[in-house]
Amino acid sequence: MEVYLDNSATTRVFPEVAGYITQIMCQQYGNPSSLHLKGMEAEQILRRAKETLAGILKVNEKELLFTSGGTESDNLALRGVAQARQRQGKHLITTQIEHPAILQTMHFLEEQGFQVTYLPVDSFGRIRLEDLQRSMRMDTILVSIMHTNNEMGAQQPIAEAGALIKRLNPNTLFHVDAVQGFGKARIYPKKMGIDLMSVSGHKIHGPKGIGFLYVNEKVRIRPILFGGGQQNNLRSGTENVPGIAGMAMAAELLYRNYDEDVRKLAELKSFFIEGVSQMEGVRVNGLLPGYPHGEGTAPHVVSVSFRGVRSEVLLHALEEKGIYVSAGSACSARKPQPSATLRAMGVEKDLLESTIRFSFSVFTNQEELEYTLSVLREIVPMLRMYTRKR
Repeated sequence: MEVYLDNSATTRVFPEVAGYITQIMCQQYGNPSSLHLKGMEAEQILRRAKETLAGILKVNEKELLFTSGGTESDNLALRGVAQARQRQGKHLITTQIEHPAILQTMHFLEEQGFQVTYLPVDSFGRIRLEDLQRSMRMDTILVSIMHTNNEMGAQQPIAEAGALIKRLNPNTLFHVDAVQGFGKARIYPKKMGIDLMSVSGHKIHGPKGIGFLYVNEKVRIRPILFGGGQQNNLRSGTENVPGIAGMAMAAELLYRNYDEDVRKLAELKSFFIEGVSQMEGVRVNGLLPGYPHGEGTAPHVVSVSFRGVRSEVLLHALEEKGIYVSAGSACSARKPQPSATLRAMGVEKDLLESTIRFSFSVFTNQEELEYTLSVLREIVPMLRMYTRKR
């Protein structure tokens, strides 16, 4: 049996989406900037995609910028705002558990003379609003907080943070990295005080290499790419029409069955947590007090520490059984080091290198999780014995 439980890293493309993308690449392949019929066909596809995504978010179509994915969207948001607003202030706020696309960009901006405050998180991976309030200043031009943590599924109080930011300083912009949250939560930027929001296509059963950035129409940012002036001069480059169309279709399919899919994911998560928690020397990270089955966290992510077993060893042992998981963020998987997220949460040192992330999708079923649990019960004690002998 092959079991794919690394959906926080990437997802299998919906068959309908793959078919639609192929059709566009082979039939409606024109450049949307061209003035002939083929160009107009491509432009109409872009317009329909914008209508779909704007409808899901309840925003205006002109507020969506298509990018190459979550990393570019994050860079454009942070660098674009910093460059546009540096005369108003040079203070930025983010959290200690952001994706590297945010943290590395913040480090870059620090080198450019900006000041960055990194908010700590509690043992459940959530920020404290009082810490955000204390960190806000009159020269704070941007706050960036992820919606859902990619490693252990903590969901931040985005709406509350947005309201707090606007109350303390209406001029401060609020950016949300929603790469892991979009498709698994209902997110309405205008209701939640979000000025900019990043989304990636391949996390929602769409193609890789495509994403978008929501930018409130009242917000001005500077471009970070220059060229032909596409997308109102904010993101030059010929639009990836097949990718954009595929991402929009994937989003439409997810939100069409949203309630049913999220309920299914939550049930699978509960089942898996209950099963893995019965094993000796196991800790499920980020569970909220009084919610032993993962309620109040993302429905598709479970972070588990297996005491006495190195995560890389367990990962490959599972792979030999046809089970695919990860030891954390896929973007840093080839740079082995203790998880910054788990460190920020205060996870014990001996568990930092013993943690595996299991992440589900609408394609995951209970039979696959039963098989995974049976394999874990078999191989974890064996790996511990091997480790002790060494």
